[in-house]
Amino acid sequence: MQREFEVMREVEIDGSPEAVWDAITRHADGWMWEVRYEPRVGGAETGLSSAGGVVTAWEPNERFVTRVETNDWFNELTYELAPDGDGTRLRYRHQSVFPADDHDRMLDECELHTDFYLHSLGQYVRHFAGRNATYVSEDVASGAAARRALGVPDDVAVGDRVTLAGGEEGIVDYATAPFLGVRTDDELVRVYGRDHWGDPSNLARHTFGAVA
Repeated sequence: MQREFEVMREVEIDGSPEAVWDAITRHADGWMWEVRYEPRVGGAETGLSSAGGVVTAWEPNERFVTRVETNDWFNELTYELAPDGDGTRLRYRHQSVFPADDHDRMLDECELHTDFYLHSLGQYVRHFAGRNATYVSEDVASGAAARRALGVPDDVAVGDRVTLAGGEEGIVDYATAPFLGVRTDDELVRVYGRDHWGDPSNLARHTFGAVA
């Protein structure tokens, strides 16, 4: 049996609606992973889910919705953008279903992932807007193992400056028990410590080239 859920967020992003729209619809690999959308209502979504989806709202710089639906499952993401001073007010909604017997654990994981992804979206728009990304990710044994591989101490806090194992200098932009974000001059490094929920953990790197 499945139970529906809804996750909603409203956040401020330091960038124009045009920059946020571009990040969501053209440069998802700069802050999330590789997802592509045909730029029209009815256009195909590829990469967000294995089933593929369809763009159901395409109002440039204002509103974007993508949805996938199968016999026993659906997933829908809604982004609504509005100018707010020098930035953008983003209203985000995620609707889908989880198995009823694991609903609470999976919802907790989804809620905290949502916060991290939307933070990463803001980091991309503020520091790397319009730049193409090379996205590489790998599964790791745990979030702690990923931090050790990066050479980042366990007790870092947001704002700390760190030197990664490869010699790159960066600043910690996100730090919770499951998640870590480090920003360098040309990269966002993300640790997803999903072992916190008993799931496989992941280390992702978004390396930026020139503006598209």
